[in-house]
Amino acid sequence: MQRESGAARSRYRPSCMEQLALFTQAPSAATANGMELPHTAGCVVCGRENPLGLRLSLHVDEPGGIVRTEFRPTAQHIGFEGIIHGGLLATVLDEAMVWAATWAGKRFCVAGELNTRFRAGAAPGKLLTVTAQVESIRSRLIETTGKILDEDGRVVATGDGKYIPLDEKRHLEFVETFVSEPATAAAAKLLRGGS
Repeated sequence: MQRESGAARSRYRPSCMEQLALFTQAPSAATANGMELPHTAGCVVCGRENPLGLRLSLHVDEPGGIVRTEFRPTAQHIGFEGIIHGGLLATVLDEAMVWAATWAGKRFCVAGELNTRFRAGAAPGKLLTVTAQVESIRSRLIETTGKILDEDGRVVATGDGKYIPLDEKRHLEFVETFVSEPATAAAAKLLRGGS
């Protein structure tokens, strides 16, 4: 393996402000069709105030409850040179699947089990589309599936998860941490128990 010079390595260490610019993701027309889901400030996937987070916008299509998001990973997100880290892909897949489970029961959930299967490498700079949906709801367990496609329509990863709804008290505590934004107000209201 060839060693990079100090100048070459420095291109992978942007300032905090540059990181914010790298990670800020505006919703695209493809994801803007559904209802935008709320977010908390510090979430590593959707938190707008987390300078090291992805800052993604997630949307849910009604009435099917399919959760979608898009993101364009950068060289900051690699595992091996030129390949996006699998842990990052699994994290985004988990976020979409937990939102699908949460939306189905209008109750926040936590992961009980998460399985990810990597089908192809994802390259920096290529747009990825993530979708997730509920497959079954049991008394205290919601099962989901999800997938990540690259901009060429190739399946990058698939996953499934089992999510456990929080009790009502913890759910309401979590809902209070939502950042108040006009774009997410309708979804937040439904999750708070309003109609």
